Amino acid sequence: MTAPTTVHGTVTDRPLDLAAHEAAVADRRAGAVVSFQGVVRDHDHGRPVTSLEYEGHPTAERILHEVAAEIAADPDVYAVAVSHRVGPLAIGDVALVAAVSTAHRAAAFAACARLVDEVKARLPIWKRQVFADGTEEWVNCP
Repeated sequence: MTAPTTVHGTVTDRPLDLAAHEAAVADRRAGAVVSFQGVVRDHDHGRPVTSLEYEGHPTAERILHEVAAEIAADPDVYAVAVSHRVGPLAIGDVALVAAVSTAHRAAAFAACARLVDEVKARLPIWKRQVFADGTEEWVNCP
């Protein structure tokens, strides 16, 4: 009998901790843990960004957990942990953290990439960017 897959998914206004996500997917069977951090950058499409804010729909955490569970359903995956931050963020802050454990590195890289891509495509979280010239825009509205 194999151990059950572990799934963690959180939407929070608190800073995200990569090491905590990696620890959450730790598994004695795992030969690979792959993690990802999405970091707020200082530009978008050639325009300087000064700050941004994420706003989440009330269903965001449920959908994040559903996406994580779908990735965890892969028989190669032992554990999945993913969190997205909401609220005001500064340049350099971490907005998204994902971690996946599997027996082998190729499966871990593939699963983590699928996790991040699905979160970006499906999570009802919107980003308001403020540019250096004072203008702003809302983006990432699925």
